[in-house]
Amino acid sequence: MTKPFPSFENPPVIETALGVQFSPLVGWGVPHFGLFWSTIRDEYPRFQVVSPLATEIEGFGEETFGKPSAKLELVTEPDVRCWFVHASDERLLQLQRDRFIHNWRRCSGTGAYPRYGSLRPRFETEWRRFLAFLSAEGLQEPQVVQCEVTYINHIDRGGIWDSFADLGKLLSAFSQDLDVDFLPPPETALLNLHFIMPNQTGRLRALLQHALRGTDGAETLQLTLSAKGRPTGSSVEDILAWLDRGREWVVRGFAALTTEAAHDHWGRTE
Repeated sequence: MTKPFPSFENPPVIETALGVQFSPLVGWGVPHFGLFWSTIRDEYPRFQVVSPLATEIEGFGEETFGKPSAKLELVTEPDVRCWFVHASDERLLQLQRDRFIHNWRRCSGTGAYPRYGSLRPRFETEWRRFLAFLSAEGLQEPQVVQCEVTYINHIDRGGIWDSFADLGKLLSAFSQDLDVDFLPPPETALLNLHFIMPNQTGRLRALLQHALRGTDGAETLQLTLSAKGRPTGSSVEDILAWLDRGREWVVRGFAALTTEAAHDHWGRTE
């Protein structure tokens, strides 16, 4: 029997990403970034040029040891990534010659997480608009090689945890009390876990990092869960089906990795 899908009234998520990675677009050049921006500028009035994301594809088998594979490619012109920032500041599109990502990010302490039910159609709308732009420019339709669902959570000090001796209150992997007869409470914490999805359709990565938030200097534990894998095809329907699967693994994985006490703190309803 399938367990109820986890839901929280006040989840600690501060950023999400739904994206696709595809074979580098033949004929794509730097001017296309500006041409595409002209089609979305009314909604995304600002842009920022940043370093491109590395080409990494999840691999399986003993030779990969759970690490994404990287490709070495020859490029004929500078490779860049553009951020197109929505007027609300809470949404942005990331675009490079082999990547398209729709992000939501919390820009204030009171910004409510909009839930996957609204993020998914927004991604679909923007992806279809990008496909229409490529068609109008006579460029090939992307051959999708990987989809991504990423949730970033900030669990601030002073809520469910006060010191690293409290990790057992937060993470199920540390549910046993730490024996402090010899060891003092940890000074900091770093946890990196990988899980293979059924039939090697993808991989879930969970990374816990101790950090100071740049916006307000608050001390937090950043828990990032990212599911990546290859869809069955490049159609919009294939992509959305994989994103649904990836989102399920991210959310159920989050619930499995955290404790009931933490769930109560975030107001779990299912």
